[in-house]
Parts: sequence; structure tokens; C-alpha cells
Amino acid sequence: MNVITFDIEEWYAYLGKGREAEYDRYLDAILDKLDERKFRGTFFCVGEMGRLFPEVIRKIQVRGHEIGCHSNIHTWLNKMTEEECREDTRRAVDILEQCIGEKVVSYRAPAFSIGESNKWAFEILAENGIERDASVFPAARDFGGFPRFGQKVPSLIEYNGICIKEYPICTARLAGKEVAYSGGGFFRFFPLSYVKREIRKASYSMCYFHIGDLLPETSGVLSRQEYEDYFKEPGTLKARYLRYFKTNFGKKNALDKLMRLVSDVSFVNLEQADKQIDWTKAPKVVL
Repeated sequence: MNVITFDIEEWYAYLGKGREAEYDRYLDAILDKLDERKFRGTFFCVGEMGRLFPEVIRKIQVRGHEIGCHSNIHTWLNKMTEEECREDTRRAVDILEQCIGEKVVSYRAPAFSIGESNKWAFEILAENGIERDASVFPAARDFGGFPRFGQKVPSLIEYNGICIKEYPICTARLAGKEVAYSGGGFFRFFPLSYVKREIRKASYSMCYFHIGDLLPETSGVLSRQEYEDYFKEPGTLKARYLRYFKTNFGKKNALDKLMRLVSDVSFVNLEQADKQIDWTKAPKVVL
């Protein structure tokens, strides 16, 4: 089972940059390719997209894809208080549901920012009608991760009286370390042959993409202030240059690489995956 997902925030995140038409073209190319292969994806959308760019959200929905929630303003959940997260999630789900006229039941936190320190977020998701989550990065990473999660396959999370279905990011062991390979900068870094081989070896994979990762243009090194405003942590020179490398590596051919992946591998969205899984046999993770 291979799940394909997209995180949709660029129109809002780079508001005022005048690049909306470019984002539209890339989105249209992706939607056309999915149509060609008769695949449906899950598109995790920032709540403010539904308020400022409802036509983008509705275009995705009309093409038959699932609309999920990607927070309201793309602030990482581990940078929020519990109350801030509760209000952000409530507002995002409400805006998206008003936009599409349907329940929103799938969620992904920005930067996979649910871990041991803020596992209370699962309770907030459940309070807001979320049934399926795709926020867990089950290994250590630069910005946290959730190595104690212990599962690389769809699992049932039990926490404080709630139960939620979790679709974690898949990882592979490379040089003694667990790394992702099927989305974001990882997808751009690894050869396509390696990505396809790892996907075909596994019984489950989760692919995730951003429009911004597919644009060929490179961005400059963030200033200390820009870095600290966005990442809410010290903007050391090392941190800023590492972010520059991760943001720009492999962008030139990224869209073509995605198109070739979709041509060669079969995909479903979370809604379809949910129906294929026997949840009575799924692993349980008690937090």
C-alpha cells in the first residue's frame, strides 16, 4: 500500500510574493498526472488557504482528492502551547469544512511536529473530529521526530481515552541511521531508483510533497532574523547553511522526478487506504 500526500501552504506562506500563478501551474500539472493514472491523493491544506484561496482548495476537491488539514497558519505544533494548538486546530478545521462543505477527518502537523513532548496534540485532534493522522516521524530528526513511537506501519494510537489512526512516515535504515526517503528534501536527495526500490520492498509507504520543493528556483540563505522568526530557535550560521542546502538540493529536476515516480508506482490516498486496512489487526501504540 503506497499513500500519496501533498502539503498545501505556499499560496498563503508566501503571500505577497506574486507567485500564485506559478503555484497554480505546478498544482495543475500534478492534478493532471494523478488524473492520467486514475490516482487520488490526500492534500493537507493550511486553514488560511481556505479563507484566502478557497478556489485552490475547491479545485483539488472537484478533481476527486481528499482535503485534509495542515494546521491553520503553518506554525509547528511543538512551538505552540496546548491552548494555542487547540485554537489553531479548531479554526483550521472549521475554515476548511466551510470551504469544501464536507467533514475534514485527516490531519498532518507542519514539519511532522508531534512528538513525545506534545503528544497531547492527539487529544486535540480527536476533539476536532480528526480520525486519521499523518504527523508521526518515527525516528530522530533535526526538528524532533518521535523515535519512541516504534511503528513504521499504520497503527492505532491510544492516548488519554481517545483513539486515532496513525499513518507514520516510512523510513529506511542507512549507515546505521533511520532516514526518510519518500518525500520532501529526502526525495530530492536520493536517486529515484533507490526510492522506488525502498517503496517496493515495503508493505506500506507514505509519500509527501510540497509545491515549493518542486520549483526549480533556489532560495538564498536566510538571515538570522528570518531563520529565528520562522523556526523559533537560534539562527546560527551552521543551522542557516544546513537549511539552505536542504531547501535547495535537487530542485531542478524534482517535478520530473515526481512525475516518473507516479508513472511507475501505484498510489492511494488516506481515505482509500483506510478502507483497505483491517484495523482489528493493526498495531496499538499506547502513549
